[in-house]
Amino acid sequence: MLMPLRKLAPLALATTLLATACQPSAQPENKVQESSDSGGDASDYLSQPLVKDIYTADPSAHVWNDKIYVYPSHDIDGPTPEDDLGAHFEMRDYRILSMDKIGGPVTVGPVALDVKDVPWADKQMWAPDAAYKNGTYYLYFPAKDKEGAFRIGVATSKNPMGPFKAQPQPIKGSYSIDPAVFTDDDGQSYVYFGGIWGGQLQRNVDGIYDANGSKCAATNRMRTQRQSR
Repeated sequence: MLMPLRKLAPLALATTLLATACQPSAQPENKVQESSDSGGDASDYLSQPLVKDIYTADPSAHVWNDKIYVYPSHDIDGPTPEDDLGAHFEMRDYRILSMDKIGGPVTVGPVALDVKDVPWADKQMWAPDAAYKNGTYYLYFPAKDKEGAFRIGVATSKNPMGPFKAQPQPIKGSYSIDPAVFTDDDGQSYVYFGGIWGGQLQRNVDGIYDANGSKCAATNRMRTQRQSR
């Protein structure tokens, strides 16, 4: 595993807000996209979408071997009713985007990891991140386990596009969503994660998931613990 588990101490990690806009409007199928293919006046937009044939959100971009790889979540138009915890964001797999240069054609890779191939996971594979070390690519991803708690898992591959093979269990002691990996100049790696509300950070005050915990805010106890550290 890329980083020591002690770096996952909950009060030493950055907290991010849960994304609530994962589903773009439907677009025509286009497997390889040019960023200049706007279908409208490019001056109306800051930039054009990289792809239009799949729903994507939460991108994490990396450059390896002089090539750009983007690791997004992959949403679907599923049957789950919308609620304020994001249950309708039903992401079930990951597909990776690659390009040789900014503004160049974008390749949409095949399924790199499917929830059915993650032994501990049940559903909702939300925002991932990736890292590289010693010839291996690591995909860090959140998903709900069989009890409905978000955990963070790790999958590995020799190819940045995958396919990735998930480890049989999530990272010990992990919870919540949106992992982001940073490797310092000394080679030490850290994972930053967290999201309130549907991301469940506020339901893990002691590192133990409380299914009946607060839905929308951290408790006074969590705030007091932060201030004392």
